[in-house]
Amino acid sequence: MLDRREFLKSTVVFTGGLAFSKISNAAGMLEDIKIFNSKRPAPAERKFTSEIIEKTIVQIKSKMKDEELAWIFENCFPNTLDTTITKHGLLNNKQDTFVITGDIPAMWLRDSAAQVYPYLPFIKEDSNLKKLIQGVINRQVKCVLIDPYANAFNYDDSKKSHWYSDKTDMKPELHERKWEVDSLCYVIRLSYKYWEVTGDVSLFDEDWVKAMELIIKTFREQQRKEGDGPYKFQRVTESPTDSLCGRGYGFPVKPVGLICSMFRPSDDATIYPFLIPSNIFAVTALSYLSEILDCINMKHLAVESRNLAAEINEAVQKYAVAEHAGFGSIYAYEVDGFGNRIFMDDANIPSLLSLPYISSVNVSDPVYSNTRKFLLSSSNPYFVIGKYGEGIGSEHTKRGTVWHLSVIARALTSTDDSEIINCLELIKKSHADTGFMHESFNINNPSEFSRKWFAWANTMFGELIIKLFNERPFLLAKL
Repeated sequence: MLDRREFLKSTVVFTGGLAFSKISNAAGMLEDIKIFNSKRPAPAERKFTSEIIEKTIVQIKSKMKDEELAWIFENCFPNTLDTTITKHGLLNNKQDTFVITGDIPAMWLRDSAAQVYPYLPFIKEDSNLKKLIQGVINRQVKCVLIDPYANAFNYDDSKKSHWYSDKTDMKPELHERKWEVDSLCYVIRLSYKYWEVTGDVSLFDEDWVKAMELIIKTFREQQRKEGDGPYKFQRVTESPTDSLCGRGYGFPVKPVGLICSMFRPSDDATIYPFLIPSNIFAVTALSYLSEILDCINMKHLAVESRNLAAEINEAVQKYAVAEHAGFGSIYAYEVDGFGNRIFMDDANIPSLLSLPYISSVNVSDPVYSNTRKFLLSSSNPYFVIGKYGEGIGSEHTKRGTVWHLSVIARALTSTDDSEIINCLELIKKSHADTGFMHESFNINNPSEFSRKWFAWANTMFGELIIKLFNERPFLLAKL
């Protein structure tokens, strides 16, 4: 950092949250020196503040050599708490927390669970933070009981969503009703990890059990062993990925034990409804659920959960693993049970790349290893290489764009120091001087990006830095 005399002699230009100070170096040449000003809201304007999170930010920043990465971490890690906690407090004698996704004022089951997940290790040291996450779990239970097929919910159900005209069983409480297997998996994952950290079963009351029963029922319905089931969806739209063919039921499948997910985590329609990353996630989530159910003496439901997990896992191994001419045995992204498969990956999580992060698939598993090589190659139609680096994008955004979520997932699942460093360097090059993550960015011009306020990606970047701090502190110290 500049001392006061150097700063007063310099010319300062502010752009995108950074201050650039031009000073003379030893050779008399002008150099740009970045001055990193916090992009967080003023303390009085923050939606929620946690003392342990603030202490953690200071502690980790002090061990990071790279000032820019430290600045991004300081901005990003608390972003969910700073900006997205729309409601927090007691409702009907239960903690209740509503978490918006960022620049869209609705609560996604997936996003809200992922947004608060990185704070779980700290809740033993902050009772208010613990209550906040209890509130997220309670709110998610409430949402599932309203409609297990919905992916996103309104804060104020008196104001109908602009998607209320969708041709599906819409309700005033719903922001959107796209059926995505991963939404319910994230609900289970958050409950399980809360229980794992705290040992507290008080949240797993009658409503919670009813929600879990409904999740299992919904998964069973969407195995489609007895017809298409109750869910269908159509939208009047110019985008074919925003609606379903087949009178709203999607493309046909052969019932083989896998669960149909009519939309991907990107909220884009699947082509073949058996979305493999989400089915693998479901195997892990159902295993988690069975442990909790055993603990609270819901033995029958625990057995049902375990059996469903085993059935899905067997079907994954039989129908989702296939030989690829260039990479050997790999996971397909989507299948239909008839033998048709799509080989690709989408940046949104769960993705095939993120499997070791989101499920019990081991990073050293041979099928995953082969799959990873495929995903990070030009054989993956959504793998992008450009001026500033490489990464995985999505049909959801423009071609030639990479998602920060995929860059973070790559680093989170890597055991290669050089690969992790490359991911961090790409993040530095691609935040467009904003100090935050985005949905997607142009790999040749990162100043072109989508979603300037995307809290899931922000908090997940913080999760990556904390993981490195705990497991590879030497990387943060030498970068």
